[in-house]
Parts: sequence; C-alpha cells; structure tokens
Amino acid sequence: MPAMELGVLKDMPGIRQKACDKLARKQETYRKLLLSSYNDMVLAVAELVKSARSMRCFLKGPIASPLAQFSDIPEHENDPGDGGGIPVFSSFSITYFENLAHELVKMFLSELSLKRFLVVELLSIKHEEGKGQFDRLKWSDELYSGEFQDLTISGLCSEKNVEPLLPSLRGQQPCASLTTQVDHPLSSDVLQVYLTTWLADVNIDTNRINDIFTIVEEETQVKLS
Repeated sequence: MPAMELGVLKDMPGIRQKACDKLARKQETYRKLLLSSYNDMVLAVAELVKSARSMRCFLKGPIASPLAQFSDIPEHENDPGDGGGIPVFSSFSITYFENLAHELVKMFLSELSLKRFLVVELLSIKHEEGKGQFDRLKWSDELYSGEFQDLTISGLCSEKNVEPLLPSLRGQQPCASLTTQVDHPLSSDVLQVYLTTWLADVNIDTNRINDIFTIVEEETQVKLS
C-alpha cells in the first residue's frame, strides 16, 4: 500500500494511512477466520480417524460363536476384530472395508498437513502501522490452544515429537525440513501459489474417492452421495 499509485486520490489528506488502517483491520478479521477454518479441519479429520479406527467386528459370546458385533473392545484377547474374515455384506470382509477407510483418511491427513503449512505462512504476515511486517511463525508453534493434542488423535503429532509431522505432496515422501521464508512480506506471485494450492486440494485424489464410493455402494446397496 505505501508504494501503490493512488492517482487523483493521492492529494486527499491521510488517505493512504486510512486505507492502510482499514486493510489492517480486515486482515486481522480474515486471520481469525482462517485459523477458525483450520481448527474445524483439524477436528473433522480427527473424527474421520476415530471412525476409521472404530470399524472393528468382534465375535460375540464364545470364541466359536457365529455372532459378531461392531465394537471398540473385544470380548476375547486374541480376537483381531475382522469378524472371522467372513463377508460383511456380500463379498468383502471387514478388513477390506477398513483398508478403504484408511486409504481415504490418509488422503485427508496429508492434505491437512499441507494446509497447516499454508496456514503457518499466511498467519506469519502481519500488517502494522501501514507497513507489511513479517511476524514469523515456526512449524513447531502451536497455532491454537490444544492444537497438538488434536493432531495427536490424527497421528500427525505424537508425544515423542515436539512438533507435527512435516507435510508432503501426494506420491512423494514428507519433507526432510521446511525452508523458512525470509522475514519480509511475500510477493503476490507466492501468495497466488499458496491460494491456488489451498483451493486445489492437491493431496485429495477425487477419482479414487469416487471409485471407493462406487465399490462401497455396490457392496452395501446404500447410496453414499
């Protein structure tokens, strides 16, 4: 804003400072909205992980019982929770459905990790006194109170790690380290790349999701979408 050409408005007293102040207030509002959206994503993915882990089918009653039940806790110590390998609906076992669920969850976990990187970068930008300042956040910083606890549920953070697992792109290994941007405002080109990456959901394979939904719908005779 300080270097922007204002044309005929440049002669209006205090116009540049007023514009900077207004942009700063709007920026703070959108920072809060961004963080709130990220918080919602973390909680949603945590629920996905919990649901995927709850898909266990344990034998009910005696070990040779033909009865089974969905549960988090087995009645028998050596029960793997696969329902004895029998088909749940028509052809596929509970293990097959679990593998599909974990495949879906893995996509959303990797996308959440990538979006966290973008959130860290975007929240590091701070507008102050009409000048773009860079208040650098580190990957190891907790973005909101209880974030690391929420990420631990999803497996993106563990008690042994002091920071979340590093992000990766679909089909690639996670980053060995993150390159920190220099402490100055990001260029418009970099911001455009960040926003495009956010909107593109690059770690979500929509074709594979459609395939999985089709498989489950045909097997269960239940429409999912």
